[in-house]
Amino acid sequence: MLNTPKIALKSIKIGDIVIDSPMMLAPMAGHTNYALRALCRELGDCGLVCTELISSSVMQKARERSIQRFDWRESEFPVAVQLFGSDPQIVAESAKVVVDHGADIVDINMGCWVPKVAKKGGGVALLRDVDTATAVVEAVVNAVDVPVTVKVRSGFEDGVVTAIPFAKAAEEVGAQAVAVHARFAKQGHSGDADWDVIRDVKQVTTHMPIIGNGDIHSGADALRMLEQTGCDGIMIGRGALGRPWIFKYIAHYLQTGDILPEPTRSERAQIALRHAQLTIETTYLPEDIAILELRGQISKYRLDEEGSVKIRNRIVRIDSYRELESILLSIS
Repeated sequence: MLNTPKIALKSIKIGDIVIDSPMMLAPMAGHTNYALRALCRELGDCGLVCTELISSSVMQKARERSIQRFDWRESEFPVAVQLFGSDPQIVAESAKVVVDHGADIVDINMGCWVPKVAKKGGGVALLRDVDTATAVVEAVVNAVDVPVTVKVRSGFEDGVVTAIPFAKAAEEVGAQAVAVHARFAKQGHSGDADWDVIRDVKQVTTHMPIIGNGDIHSGADALRMLEQTGCDGIMIGRGALGRPWIFKYIAHYLQTGDILPEPTRSERAQIALRHAQLTIETTYLPEDIAILELRGQISKYRLDEEGSVKIRNRIVRIDSYRELESILLSIS
């Protein structure tokens, strides 16, 4: 007997933009380039994608060089472009630039815990001071005519949850959505995400969508998050690496209660090949640098037979696209 449907997926609105599916791809440095964003969309049920983070201070110092690295396209609508920085005016000026170049949504990074970002006061370090963080949001809201969203963590210091007062303040100055990764800065990706923080953020805001993020790897995880937190949408990051079909699979589970079988090795290899092709066709990076990124990206597709790492070990040593293509085409 088939399982009964669990929930009906509902579209959400971010400002005036309708997001058809409430499942979104999280921005991830070194991963969410055009190729992965396009692939997640192709495979189904990914409603919103976001670029890798862009430094507002670097954009101010080297605008033309930064613009040359913009990789979003009109066909991606809606696409969010993520900025990081700690100076309200500089972040606002950068927001104007990306909107002029087609950004549909401006997302402000207040979640990156990597030291080279946080030590300069950007990313999650902004959450040390809710007033400063709110000033950044307000400056960007006043500078652009597209929706402004924010991605946060629970807080900067362990045990000090600033995401809750910040989300309330951000909504008051015009933010249109907040995504909450329910971990503190020092946790990185370790430990379990505390979804109660997402629930508490949802309870203190009144009209903007709250997006839950952290530890979503299956349809069952997604259902538990929705039921536990009341969040309006789900953002998936690491769970989509090597599994860009995850959005389609989660949507199927939520709507039917059925778990789709994972793609076979051969099917995974074909998807990985599509990922690599899209990268080479669209990257702004020199091929040798793009190949270095592809090593890490394609190795996550679990292409080896059970108990073996032979394929993975070959992939992390590739020097060219042709070499990667030969490996992937050999998998049947």
